[in-house]
Amino acid sequence: MVPRNAGWLSLPLFVVWIAACSLVAPHFEKPILSVAGIELVGGNLLQQNLMVTFNVENPNDRALPVTGLHAELSVLDERIASGSVDRPFVVPAHGSTRFDMPIRANLALVLLKLSSRADKNADVPYELIGAVNIDLPFLHEVPFRQHGEFSLKSPQ
Repeated sequence: MVPRNAGWLSLPLFVVWIAACSLVAPHFEKPILSVAGIELVGGNLLQQNLMVTFNVENPNDRALPVTGLHAELSVLDERIASGSVDRPFVVPAHGSTRFDMPIRANLALVLLKLSSRADKNADVPYELIGAVNIDLPFLHEVPFRQHGEFSLKSPQ
């Protein structure tokens, strides 16, 4: 027969167990991914091949072993490009690393949408979504979503 207050004895043990787990679980901040450059490396009217240079910043106090990345680029709510890289690299603690990723794009869709816009001088919205694959026991994939705008006006 179990005593009546046996449940009360397990509550402090549970609280101690939760506290111990929180001390063991590492604090981790998401890496910051940004586009550092885009270069047209070939293609034709229907498909363009771009080399996109990404910058990954690691705000953590331990190195970040990246095993790959995949991304999609949408312009004017139209998915125009996608790509992935499976080449592993390491982002140092409190450091950053740049890497290149080939992306296939269909800019003809964007050009058609841009030609029908009333305000041709307005900034054009884009969205970059994807995920960075990480080789850590407590974290395997870090999703990212970046919004922004680019201008079609030529610099004066």
